Amino acid sequence: MAASAPSPDAPHIPVLLRPLIDRVAPVAGTWLDGTFGAGGYARGLLEAGAEKVIGVDRDPLALEMAGGWIGDCAGKLEIRQGNFAELDRIAGEMLDGVVLDLGVSSMQLDLAERGFSFMKDGPLDMRMSQEGPSAADLVNTMAEGDLADVIYLYGEERASRRIARAIVRERAEAPIATTLRLAGIVEGCLPRAKPGQSHPATRTFQALRIAVNDEYGALAEGLMAAERALRPGGQLAVVTFHSVEDRMVKRFLQLRSGRAGRANRFAPEAPEDKPRFTIVTRKAVGPDEDELEVNPRARSARLRVARRTEEPAEPIDRKALGMPVFQGKLQ
Repeated sequence: MAASAPSPDAPHIPVLLRPLIDRVAPVAGTWLDGTFGAGGYARGLLEAGAEKVIGVDRDPLALEMAGGWIGDCAGKLEIRQGNFAELDRIAGEMLDGVVLDLGVSSMQLDLAERGFSFMKDGPLDMRMSQEGPSAADLVNTMAEGDLADVIYLYGEERASRRIARAIVRERAEAPIATTLRLAGIVEGCLPRAKPGQSHPATRTFQALRIAVNDEYGALAEGLMAAERALRPGGQLAVVTFHSVEDRMVKRFLQLRSGRAGRANRFAPEAPEDKPRFTIVTRKAVGPDEDELEVNPRARSARLRVARRTEEPAEPIDRKALGMPVFQGKLQ
């Protein structure tokens, strides 16, 4: 059953929008918002001076919701369904800027029918594109060892083997089909959370969502696609929400700016490479207290910005980005 769209009047607060606009100013030309969602970044870019924004999202609900207000943008906003991993092909033109807001959107979290949240009961889905294998498919079919590896690699959950063992035991009794049942299984494997700590199921749900949507693979491909699509002087702005994503973006920009250095002082010196980006934000930018007061979900957000040079784009080895690589079978 298709999820019902939230009210168009529901508040949506794009994370780190003000510091992003400040660091890419002056905004002009054609930009691509590769994680369109509820359109907050796209509208912010248009208000800041972009002549056109191409909004891309793999979630068909995002495109459906935009139908109610896209007319207000007077032909300056084009929306296309697709994965930002292919943003250069989707854009079909050179770009002056690319914005990526990674992770799950508030719109998806707030809809129990989408199965992203462990706080609301719903079908165990988590598919951003609403196509392909769901989280329930993975949870109920993966081998125990592979399931533990996914939870550990993508969720950085130390109790991954204990959780995987409990999932396999429970699914033998009946398939695990809902978010609250899975959350309860995970909670039973971990100590009770102390005040201020995240929910015990947070890391497991994150891991399954990343696996279902191949988020790390899409990020690696999306960074390279942005390099191909940006014209000289064009800007890349990426907002991440956890350490692995931020590490991948940081490493990509270091490698592409010629600032990667050596892994350690005994490692051989890397061959010099002409920089394809100039880093704008020397350190990741986080939310200030004013933003946290109105949007607590921004707490873990980090922004990195870089500017494209004239050097031609080239592929990059995913391993160089520190990307976790799952070696097993998802089904």
